[in-house]
Amino acid sequence: MDFKLILSLLVFVCWFSASSASRVGGGGRSFLGQPIHNNSNSVEIGKEAQAVLKSRLTTTFFPAVYIIVFAVGLPANGMAVWVFLFRTKKKHPSSIYMANLALADLLFVIWLPLKIAYHINGNNWTYGEPLCKVLVSFFYGNMYCSILFITCLSIQRYWVVAHPMSLQRKNNKIAIGVSLAIWAFIWLSSTPLFLYDHTAKLSTPNITTCHDVNVKTANSENPFEYIRFPIGYFLFMGTVAFFIPCVVIIVAYFLLLKTLRESAEENSSKNRKKAVVLIVTVLVIFLVCFIPSNIMLVVHYALLSSKELESSVIDETYGFYISTLCLASLNSFLDPFVYYFVSEDFREHVKNTLLCRSSRTVERMRVSFSSMKYSKKSKSYVSESGTTQTSSC
Repeated sequence: MDFKLILSLLVFVCWFSASSASRVGGGGRSFLGQPIHNNSNSVEIGKEAQAVLKSRLTTTFFPAVYIIVFAVGLPANGMAVWVFLFRTKKKHPSSIYMANLALADLLFVIWLPLKIAYHINGNNWTYGEPLCKVLVSFFYGNMYCSILFITCLSIQRYWVVAHPMSLQRKNNKIAIGVSLAIWAFIWLSSTPLFLYDHTAKLSTPNITTCHDVNVKTANSENPFEYIRFPIGYFLFMGTVAFFIPCVVIIVAYFLLLKTLRESAEENSSKNRKKAVVLIVTVLVIFLVCFIPSNIMLVVHYALLSSKELESSVIDETYGFYISTLCLASLNSFLDPFVYYFVSEDFREHVKNTLLCRSSRTVERMRVSFSSMKYSKKSKSYVSESGTTQTSSC
């Protein structure tokens, strides 16, 4: 695959983001709830909103996606954290970034059972407002944390190819410092998500939603006063933690492919294939998880702040908006593919785990094969005594 084709795909992603934002700008995408005057604790929503909350989309499809993400993401990211922190003998910046990326996914995945139970229970949240805030903060924190660490990993891949003789210790210290800065930024920027309520007690159906219904305030001059925190958060994060990293990733991969193309080394063709695989994997993650959700989040809250939507209750395409948020969780399912293609340690550990090899068995095999010569004709290892031994169990 030529590097011009990859670059064209990356540019298309940015064009698709802008064009999609302009297309969806014509209508609101939100469940708007009206407080009932004779019952200050209950909220009334429209019939279309009720239909979506009762539909199979939210009560069957969403929990099915989350169950798959949980079933794959928990062991895969748990294994990644263990490999990068305890099984990788020679630490390098890529392993540091991937360990943090896996940790971010793991912190999100462990909260998914609450999300699964919420949707299976008919979108009825029974765990209280504090836990709803925690779930929402971990959901968005994981998404933006993943984007930032993937950006760091992309820059690191280019730096290794362009500057192979750079000092390893210095690069490791920089990677640790950058990782700590990202975690501090994510935790501080998530503060607005704790400053307003995410739950809403509905009159019909008789359920309590979590981050699904926006309740209008009684203030007639500014009925959408409640969104001042989320709109500030999502506009800021959409710019700083999504759009800018997208541009950085495109530039990093363009320079990476350009450097590999100009390289005269014998293994440049092999490195180019690895780079293309990594770029395609990251491209899929952004196309499926990050681009649709971030576009719809910004448009969603920007339109809520418009006075034109004051009398609107629900848009017919709201199902698309909430579906993009569901698909955003797939990054915890797809990120292990990045580890697999980038890290040889993780790749070998996955193979050994699938073949049920213990660490002692792997070490004995390594010592045994190191004293043998590999025969291309028989595709096996041959000892000095003439006996052969294959590498399979």
